Amino acid sequence: MGTALIYDEEMTKYKLLWVDPTCKIEVPERLTVSHAALVQSGLADRCVSVPVRKATDSDILRVHSEEYLEAVKKTPYMTLEDLKEFTLQYGDVYFHPNIYHCATLAAGAALQLVDSVMTGKVRNGMALVRPPGHHSMRSAANGFCVFNNVAIAAQYAKQKYGVKRVLIVDWDIHHGQGVQYCFEDDPSVLYFSWHRYEHQNFWPKLKESDFDSVGKDKGAGFNINVPWNKVKMQNSDYLSVFCHLVLPVAYEFCPDLVLVCAGFDSAIGDPEGEMCATPDIFAHLTHLLMNLAGGKVCAVLEGGYNLTSLAQSVCQTVQTLLGDPAPRPANLQGPCRSALESLHCARSAHRQYWSCLKHAADLPTSDISTKRFKLAEEKEKKEDSDKETVWPEPDKRFAPAVGAAVVLPDGVACPDGCHPFTLSEDLDPLIVNKLKENFLEEADDREALSTLSRLIALVDKMEKNEICSGLALVPAISMATMCVVQHAASSLRNRVLVVCVGDWNVPKFTEDGKTLVLQFSNKESEERASRYYIPVHLKKGFSDVSGFMQAVMGLLLPLGYQYDPSLVVLVRMSDSGLCDSVWQQLTGLLQGLAQGHTLVLMQDNEKECVGPTASSLLGDPAPSLGPLLAPLSEDVESVEKLRDRLKAEWKLLQNTAQDTGRDAEDRS
Repeated sequence: MGTALIYDEEMTKYKLLWVDPTCKIEVPERLTVSHAALVQSGLADRCVSVPVRKATDSDILRVHSEEYLEAVKKTPYMTLEDLKEFTLQYGDVYFHPNIYHCATLAAGAALQLVDSVMTGKVRNGMALVRPPGHHSMRSAANGFCVFNNVAIAAQYAKQKYGVKRVLIVDWDIHHGQGVQYCFEDDPSVLYFSWHRYEHQNFWPKLKESDFDSVGKDKGAGFNINVPWNKVKMQNSDYLSVFCHLVLPVAYEFCPDLVLVCAGFDSAIGDPEGEMCATPDIFAHLTHLLMNLAGGKVCAVLEGGYNLTSLAQSVCQTVQTLLGDPAPRPANLQGPCRSALESLHCARSAHRQYWSCLKHAADLPTSDISTKRFKLAEEKEKKEDSDKETVWPEPDKRFAPAVGAAVVLPDGVACPDGCHPFTLSEDLDPLIVNKLKENFLEEADDREALSTLSRLIALVDKMEKNEICSGLALVPAISMATMCVVQHAASSLRNRVLVVCVGDWNVPKFTEDGKTLVLQFSNKESEERASRYYIPVHLKKGFSDVSGFMQAVMGLLLPLGYQYDPSLVVLVRMSDSGLCDSVWQQLTGLLQGLAQGHTLVLMQDNEKECVGPTASSLLGDPAPSLGPLLAPLSEDVESVEKLRDRLKAEWKLLQNTAQDTGRDAEDRS
């Protein structure tokens, strides 16, 4: 199954015909540079090209009023003066004789994408469309938008394919009020939006864009707003909101389809957003959504007005949809104080609706700090306005020739798509002697020596990016883990994240930062948590799926992203009792770290887990977990205590306004 790319040059054939300082940034080049970047990078050729179709009247009327549709239909026949007058009744938008035609193509492209994904012709995809859609309302054009492409796509998916639950993630820098209004009383659609807000001083300047607009009637709790109350948000701020809010709620909601309002005015250099998140962050945001809904992810272009960061961000998104490993995340310093306040408020506002947020802190009682610093910020903004924003071009991303290599005992079949790993050349005699001295009780244990030698050679190939990931069934898992970790961490450049699932007397690794160990177990660890050894105690072990997934999203992912390992070693003990679907979700989520370099070690009696594990390592989406129930309160308390103890050193664990954020470091 592939990735769809939908684009038609026809959608570039309209532009602003008069002087309008607000609308002048919405230009045809937005589409042409995005598509050209995909072509030049070779990504377009790797996608499945899907032709555009026009949305029909009945498609558009799923969201818009007949009166509005008929009014827009008349615009091709209007004079320039008539178009100007017609435009005046709406906000921050312009019309052109060809815009109705382009708007039907934009909405139709979103529907073609849904058709391709829902019928299984492709796994996921992106539609490059213009005009954008998420501001358009039932009876009004708004914010460069004519028809609400993603809202139409959501209604279409529900009505044509019987989709029960749709998640819409809107990472554009403007609030998609049109999408919110369309679904605010509908519990079958979960809408999430982050957006520049600045305490209602940034367009569209709506009270209902704030965190306390949670939806209405049966839809209460299904509308989540995270307002950015200052500019210059960074990668850490975006990831923090995903780990502590978007993902927990999304997994509890359990969508059948994920739609992304993919606006890239939230990227660095954009004149509208004025944010500092680099294009590579969109690779990670995309990856984190790809294990939801069986991988059915449809991204539809919205905003993005810096032609350089727009094109780079589109490429990062599409390359991740294609299954290439995400790049190492850059500059993760923890969220800023203002982002923490917004995250805190949104979590508090929704805790009555979502069991994963029941432990969220009360709303802050003091004034929001960003209001107190408003004047200072305005002065700083004026001083910075003349400075040109510069950022490095994202590193080229290469998918290794071998996606997954396996080290398996005789008699265990190699899974489809994997490569059986054999030694192509003898190991360095010094390494062989070290293995014999440090790990083998009997120096002539040829079988154990062969397994350890292959593991070390496999790690070396992963470090050289010749192999992406690996899987090994081993007779002695403790010995294999120690061997791999010591060898990988011996390189000055390497940091190793070890994730152990099950009861195990974890060997002591050094506390020099070369190794970070997280152990999930139903037994209290005798060893107290330290900065680089973090035991996560779950009372019912892994039978409490909700508690485990909450610990993965709220602890493991923030720690993993901030630690930024060069290798992830995932250890599954034979007593873990973790079901395949949860194990695959864990494996899939961890693939976003270390450029996908994940080595899975399992006991040799876990043969039945080889297939599901290999599937995840090869990029297949994990099976759905179903709507998650409330986690055990004891597990929540245990995880929260641990998070509270660690958050001073691991700032991506912070999620309340009382936390200091990275601002404390900035001021020091």
